[in-house]
Amino acid sequence: MVRNLDELRRRARQQWDAMARSAAPRILVGTATCGRAVGALETLQAIEDHTRQEGIECTIVEVGCLGLCYAEPVVSIVRPPWPMICYGRITPEVARALVDRVVRDGDPASPWALGSVGEGRVEGIPSLFETPVFRGQVRRTLGNCGFLDPGQIDHYLAQEGYRGLERALHMAPDEVLDEVRRSGLRGKGGAGFPTWRKWKFARDAPGAPKYVICNASEGDPGVYHNKLLLESDPHRVLEGMLIAGYAVGAEEGYIYCPARSWLALRRLRAALRQMERCGLLGEKILGASFDFHIKIKEGAGSYVCGEETALIECLEGKRGMPRLRPPFPPVTGLWARSTVVNNVETLAAVALILHHGASWFADVGTENNRGTKVLCLSGNVERGGVIEVPLGTPLRHLVEAIGGGPPGGKRLKAVQCGGPGGGCLPPSCLDTPADHDSLLPLGASLGSGGVVVLDETVCLVDLAHNTAEFACRESCGQCVPCRLGTRQVLEISRDIVEGRGKPADLDLLVDLAEGIRLGSLCAHGQTALKPLLSALGHFRDEFEAHVREARCPAGVCSLESCPSRQSEPSWAT
Repeated sequence: MVRNLDELRRRARQQWDAMARSAAPRILVGTATCGRAVGALETLQAIEDHTRQEGIECTIVEVGCLGLCYAEPVVSIVRPPWPMICYGRITPEVARALVDRVVRDGDPASPWALGSVGEGRVEGIPSLFETPVFRGQVRRTLGNCGFLDPGQIDHYLAQEGYRGLERALHMAPDEVLDEVRRSGLRGKGGAGFPTWRKWKFARDAPGAPKYVICNASEGDPGVYHNKLLLESDPHRVLEGMLIAGYAVGAEEGYIYCPARSWLALRRLRAALRQMERCGLLGEKILGASFDFHIKIKEGAGSYVCGEETALIECLEGKRGMPRLRPPFPPVTGLWARSTVVNNVETLAAVALILHHGASWFADVGTENNRGTKVLCLSGNVERGGVIEVPLGTPLRHLVEAIGGGPPGGKRLKAVQCGGPGGGCLPPSCLDTPADHDSLLPLGASLGSGGVVVLDETVCLVDLAHNTAEFACRESCGQCVPCRLGTRQVLEISRDIVEGRGKPADLDLLVDLAEGIRLGSLCAHGQTALKPLLSALGHFRDEFEAHVREARCPAGVCSLESCPSRQSEPSWAT
């Protein structure tokens, strides 16, 4: 077991520098889930077969995701003396031609190029970070994603990995807490609670043992950036988890990850084995008097298990249902012991804070929302993917500058912020800052980081019906208002989209949603109908058209063929 991380890092850096100085071209293929979904593994196989058959000398590396989901599969090539050039939409057929042109013939193949990375310029190819999709981004949490092999700890060490842990182990736990406090880091799972305060509650709680849990549940539709981080840069998250354990006095940690995120699980397990070999996990980490062990728990994928107390119930072998709070997990959590639950992005940010310092982290964002936020941009948008921007960046910049707006010249109708518990905002709200506080008065939230762009072809009534269906399906059933109320809302919304709605239904929906919010135990029931309420508030004219005129302005709902409702919904009888 190696205890000298400086020596490990020196060797890793030597190997990295040798690879960078090599005259042999280097081909990087993004093989995270989004790339695999559109054929990245077939592209990788085509490149391996073609270079072998043609006798082309090169190094082929599997890397994570750059966040350019709209351009997948993404292939990057380093051919000295050019800088790295990133290419998009590289199918197996295009891959063979790309390798021939770039690697063999010395042609930069600009028609497929997205941009270059590093020093130097190639004529006709812009710098990647000066293109619209990257302009305005501040890539810190995502800094390694798409450039390193996530299966190699040496790649992470060569980029100064585990510097934050080293620094933390030379500080007192209270000093680590103070560093996180001064950074202004707020939890990135949705609530935005100050991270240092949660940690202090846990540290001050009596008794032992204490636990740290990494919440990688991420069951929100259209949100997948935590999975991307685990697939592309797992060591950064694990480093943050170790720092959290040291700060709160825990010796054991758990990663709760759904079984469906099999690639993230595979890379986490490989990373844990590498950490053990390097003395970064287990007893007396890096020679310090700090012991920490990490176990992985595969979850069944229930959405409500993203709630921290329901997640803890799962870890204890029980059905995933939220607990009554207080007491909160930092006081009474896993097996009635003090427990810190942080999500993937929060822990990755912790590693950066301890590496670069609190002031570095806090130099972007706003006064009450420091740092950056990783967001998933999807829906009717030209350039969808995973982005990272300073907190407080206006929604307009996300949608129009980075995303390119709706494709085909269509008109923007709404932006849904915050996943299934977020709200739908009209274009008049696009200048609102994307942070934890500014969106709440408008009926939306930053939430889990989903930003869904909706154009004029989308019916907001149909969208509200879909979110009501999700809310009903994912209710754990523990709370009567949530279990029965979401079913009632679903049936009324179905009546409206199918032409059986009545004007009185609109006010009834508001009353039901408010009752569910007030009577529910966890955030699912408290926020699940936010999309419906915000759509009713900002787009009531569409709902009125459905119930008064039997007309869908977007042409999505086939109201004309449905008879008017003559009786009360089934739940009312």
